[in-house]
Amino acid sequence: MDGIIPLYKERGMTSFDCIARLRRILHTKKVGHSGTLDPNVDGVLPIAIGNATKAVEYLMASGKEYAGELTIGLATTTEDLDGEVVDQKPVPAPIAREMIAEKMAEMTGEITQVPPMYSAVKVKGKRLYEYARAGETVERPKRQVTIDQFTLLATSYDQERQVQRVRFKVACSKGTYVRTLAVDLAAKLGYPGVMSSLTRLKSGGFTLDQTLSLDDIQDMVTASGMVNLYPLDYAVKDLPHLALNAEQWQAVQNGGWLKQSEVTPQEPRVVVTYQGDTKAVYKHVERHYQPEKMFKNS
Repeated sequence: MDGIIPLYKERGMTSFDCIARLRRILHTKKVGHSGTLDPNVDGVLPIAIGNATKAVEYLMASGKEYAGELTIGLATTTEDLDGEVVDQKPVPAPIAREMIAEKMAEMTGEITQVPPMYSAVKVKGKRLYEYARAGETVERPKRQVTIDQFTLLATSYDQERQVQRVRFKVACSKGTYVRTLAVDLAAKLGYPGVMSSLTRLKSGGFTLDQTLSLDDIQDMVTASGMVNLYPLDYAVKDLPHLALNAEQWQAVQNGGWLKQSEVTPQEPRVVVTYQGDTKAVYKHVERHYQPEKMFKNS
């Protein structure tokens, strides 16, 4: 069984919980996901099965889209509602939509982020959340990410609680911490903030309406012993493809290089296929192409 499942991850489950259940349902250990979703986040989680696990890095390279909510007026240890409240500042009057939209526009393009302490980023061999749980702080590595779109969907003011909620949509590169983006928006407006809701709308080229729940998958397997899979090629569908002849395939099977003149179009990376089957990704190095990732050698 080889292919990709666009899973709908429900809230309350870790990404590993999903993997563990799918291994039981599908009776295979070769299951991997393309980008962790926190337990309190739902949405699209592409799952690679069998040989398609070799293509996870290409699924992860695609952009992602989210819809979320920021609550302005309080902050937590985790930057979401799972953490303890560590700061509060009442919002005495509604913040104008125009002001919010202006600050969001300033946060598009290439930006620098500092990962939250409650994250899986490794520093000196330990994940940041391990330091955080031990009450320790360490210097966190900055990272460059790209925010293609950061849009205000709606905002509402709660007079009784003196907080303001901001519904937003964001399209971003891999590695972006959306909760940090939301908290940084609140800071630009002069207040502490917390991400109070988040749904991943798109990942790996899949959208929310393409997803299957774990129950859907269980029902399919129970009824027919099978589940609908997208082919491995879906992970690399946006790269140019090169159909090999028999002689070229013989060389590629053994990890051989391709001459630059053999490759059209001459892009930095090409997907090589043989008889319609996706076999590998080759990368351009000087005057030839060499294997970057082999999927199948038969």
